[in-house]
Amino acid sequence: MFEFGTCQSLICEIDSSDRIPELAEKHGVSRLLIVTDQGLIDTGILKPITNSLEAHSPEYLIFLGVLADPPESLVLEAVAFAESKKIDGVVGIGGGSSMDVGKLIAVLCNAKQPLSEMYGIYAITENRLPLIQVPTTAGTSSEVTPISIITTGETTKTGVVSSQLLPDFAILDPKLTVGLPPHVTAATGVDAMVHA
Repeated sequence: MFEFGTCQSLICEIDSSDRIPELAEKHGVSRLLIVTDQGLIDTGILKPITNSLEAHSPEYLIFLGVLADPPESLVLEAVAFAESKKIDGVVGIGGGSSMDVGKLIAVLCNAKQPLSEMYGIYAITENRLPLIQVPTTAGTSSEVTPISIITTGETTKTGVVSSQLLPDFAILDPKLTVGLPPHVTAATGVDAMVHA
């Protein structure tokens, strides 16, 4: 037997990232957390998205502390930030690390279950907050997978695998891949080839 599952809705269109306010509102989100990294902010790629959010609802906040191969401590820091701001929806924007952290924030802000009990396959027992994933690289395809990989030790990475990590919407906006530094485009291209 073979079973394939992915996100509920995949939107592939130029300027589709402009629909984030509409899609968040559709799920009743009033305080949206954007999960990303400082490098992406510096490129200016997010400016059209934040402009769109400012012109509409919902209210939004940004967590920009994501690092490559995010450590568990960073995830817990992001969750504490999100909980303190009473967010009720998450959008992960960037590469696989931002999207992986976004997935876990969406679950951990809605669950009493600790992260330590979620590692492994299908160990998550509770639902998540509304989740939108927006890749800016053509690398990991984290936006359509039920997996989040976290660094849990000096050389150890651990996975959380669960259907709860699949987003409500994955937005593939080709414009967001334009303007990245050449070394990022090259590295994520190699990443895609290795994944294949």
